[in-house]
Amino acid sequence: LVPMTASGGGLVEAGGSLRLSCIASGSAFEDYAMGWFRQSSPNEREVVSCISWKGDKTYYRDSVKGRFTISRDNPTNAAYLHMSSLKPEDTATYYCAARSWRTDCSVREADFDYWGQGTQVTVSP
Repeated sequence: LVPMTASGGGLVEAGGSLRLSCIASGSAFEDYAMGWFRQSSPNEREVVSCISWKGDKTYYRDSVKGRFTISRDNPTNAAYLHMSSLKPEDTATYYCAARSWRTDCSVREADFDYWGQGTQVTVSP
């Protein structure tokens, strides 16, 4: 499934929107749960959202509920995180991750097997 490429980050004003993309190479993308994590220095990396391998279950951390939407498109090996009503506290490096095999979501970083490189999101006041 590796490598995975995350993109879509940038600088946006508070209240704005961004869509992050994660494109995976390889086969069997549909067998992986996909997650988005973020890390802002000096904090630890935290889960933002996750979608199960079937796409029927999703998870959002409380601070992003109602503002972020995770989705996946298996034929194109893609996972997305649409972020709206962005706040300065959303500023972080965002990472996509894949969890094998045919699993539901997890909030634990250690449960994910493959990681993309980060994409920086900066939200100005």
